[in-house]
Amino acid sequence: MTGERQEAPDVDRLARSMLLLHGAHDDEDDVPAAPSRGSWSKAPDFAADPRRAEAVREASRRDRERYLSAGLVSIDCRFCHVAVDVKKLGPEHTAVQWNSAASQRCAYFTEIRESGGHSARSRSCPRLADSIKHAVAEGCLEEVSSAPSPGDG
Repeated sequence: MTGERQEAPDVDRLARSMLLLHGAHDDEDDVPAAPSRGSWSKAPDFAADPRRAEAVREASRRDRERYLSAGLVSIDCRFCHVAVDVKKLGPEHTAVQWNSAASQRCAYFTEIRESGGHSARSRSCPRLADSIKHAVAEGCLEEVSSAPSPGDG
């Protein structure tokens, strides 16, 4: 094929031949139509089996709680004594869950607000970061090796 120029395939013809060969594939065809309740979910709702529906809801609640809070440790800022929940995910990744009271009481964030800035635009509180480093050094906060598996509980 040296020196020969290949023409680009006709995309429409190729698409038609694929449809003829494989048929039309619409993801919605295989899913039975659920009664319209304003939900986008394709998962069964187990309406005919209330005990199973409740068991699924409870298991989902436990999973959500575990994924949101597993490994979190309450850490107090050594400067202004606010408490936040912290999870050390790796050497360069620390998850900090602030609550409304802590973000309002944080001395660093208060300084930013009083100077006309927005504390929400601040990446973090350096004083709290120091407190987290201290908690790691003291063994109060350990790095989480991995997220809990679905079978844990």
